[in-house]
Formats: sequence, C-alpha cells, structure tokens
Amino acid sequence: MRIVLDAMGSDTYPHPEVQAAFEASERFDLEIMLVGQEEKLKPLMEKYGANSRVHLVHAPEVLEMGDKPARSARRKSDNSMAVGMDMVKAGEGQAFVTAGNTGGAMVNALFRLGRIRGVKRPGLTTIIPTKTGHAVAVDIGANADCKPLYLFQFGAMGSIYAERVLGIENPRVGLLSNGEEKGKGNQLVKDTYSLFEESSLNFFGNAEPKELFGGEVDVIVSDGFTGNVLVKSSEAVSKLLLDVLKEELTSTFRTKMGAALALPAFKNVKQLLDPREFGAAPLLGIDGLVFVGHGRSDALALVNAIRIAKQAVEANLLDSLKQAIQTQLVIREE
Repeated sequence: MRIVLDAMGSDTYPHPEVQAAFEASERFDLEIMLVGQEEKLKPLMEKYGANSRVHLVHAPEVLEMGDKPARSARRKSDNSMAVGMDMVKAGEGQAFVTAGNTGGAMVNALFRLGRIRGVKRPGLTTIIPTKTGHAVAVDIGANADCKPLYLFQFGAMGSIYAERVLGIENPRVGLLSNGEEKGKGNQLVKDTYSLFEESSLNFFGNAEPKELFGGEVDVIVSDGFTGNVLVKSSEAVSKLLLDVLKEELTSTFRTKMGAALALPAFKNVKQLLDPREFGAAPLLGIDGLVFVGHGRSDALALVNAIRIAKQAVEANLLDSLKQAIQTQLVIREE
C-alpha cells in the first residue's frame, strides 16, 4: 500500500512530516510518498538514514495557510497538494494525507479528483470524543450554506465512514439542533428531518450537544458554519478544563499527592481529548481518499493520520461510498 503525504502542510513543515513518514512506514509496513520541495526534504531525510519505503516526490510550490484557496490552487498549480492528489488519481497512491490549508485541500481535491458522481457537496469531517467512544461530525467547515439534500448526504456518507473505518455497527445518525423534539431547529433542520425520517439510515432524530457528548449518536450532521462553531467550542472548553484542572492539582502539596494517585485516570482523559489520536479525517464525497489534519499537527498526529488513511483503504471506503450512491442511498431529487 502507498500513502501519499503532503510534506509541506503543517505549521512547522517539513520536520513533522518527514519524521512521521519514517515512523509510519516501519510501524504499518507502508510505502510513503513524501511530496514537497526536494531541497528542503532531502537533507532531513538523509538524517533518518536509508529507508526503501519512503520516497521523495518533488513539488516546487507550497500552498501556505494564509493563501486564498481557489486563487492559489490555480496560480500554484504545482503545489504539494496538487501533485499528491494527481498521484492518487493516477493510482500511484491509495490515499492522500495533509495537515495543510483546509480550504486549499478542498479546492485542490475538487480540481484534481472531482466529486463522486451524485454527491452535491463534499463534507469535511472530524472525530469527536464522547462518553462512550467517538462520533463522526460532518460538515465542520466546507459548506457554510447548505440545502437539506446536502445535510442528508453528509449523514449518509458519515454513516458509511463510521461503520467501515471506526467499526460502529449500524451507526446512529443525529441532526444537530437546539432541541430533541421533531419540529425544533431552523428551517434547514426542519426540512432535512423529513429526508432522514424517510431513509433507511438509523436516524436518531434531532440531537443537542448533550446527546452527542453523551454518546447517544455516532454521527452528527450540520451545516459547515454550525459544525465549525461546535468543534471549535468543544476544543476550547476541553482545553480550558484541562488547564484549570492542571493548575488546581499542582497548587498545594495535598492536591499534588492526590494528582499523583489519580495520574492514570488523568492520562486516559487527556488521551481521549487529544485530537492527535485520530490525526486527520476524510473529505467525504471526493472521488479519492483525501484526509485533512490540523495545521498544528506534530509527528504523532501525522502518524495517526496515516494509520486512519490506511484503515480507510483496507475498509474499501471509497467503493462503499460509491456503491451507496448507486443504490440511491444518497441521491435524491432536489
């Protein structure tokens, strides 16, 4: 299996990417195609020694975090994302992983790979920790303005991802709203509700954040604006709680002793809330496996991103999505 890794994606590229490529190739028995500027990558790769599983692919241009996605994707046609996705399209790799500009990843994916036939809008996903494990959230930023059909397709594709890659049997799909009862929410939520209700999906109904974090749903669906606010708010609250807890537990000798006794529990909680554990999530609806991680990704996050991409390939995720579309699961007349 070959995984294509954007070497110029993270905030501190290319050091985390090079380290992750060497670690992941050994740990998962993979070939890693490391795409980026040769003059920056070659000296770093030489420090890690010979590795026949890590291959350097030169891409002269870099799509920076501050670049405007559509304009830069056209002006910088040889950027590392574009070159890497072209490799996936040509069959030279089974999945593409980046920690770069999310908008740039979306635009390049649409230009280079296109949408799966029948999908109206690709959805950006993430994994959210819950009381009982994890849930898939889609969309979290790719589509600020949505139609009911878009949300329905997000739910259908998110369900397939949860089942195939996360191993959740018959995933429960919830529609993010400000109340559990049918009829709650804005007009978009109300109109979308009936599409889910009439489908073959395991539809939970409307779900508030308490149902999501309580583990009552496995997939949470929203428009990209709402989903983005949800994810950023939950990340901020998690960080606040961990920071305050750490400060309180180290404030006195007594609390330090208590913290030492409870250290294993605190480590488990920290691991559950650590976004690096999943590393990246797919752009669902793209005609190719594209995984996007956080710009702050370090080597650990990127190794886990490669692991998730590998699992998606092994689970035949892309063909499963296409099959679902062909059987009319996600195609409906607007």
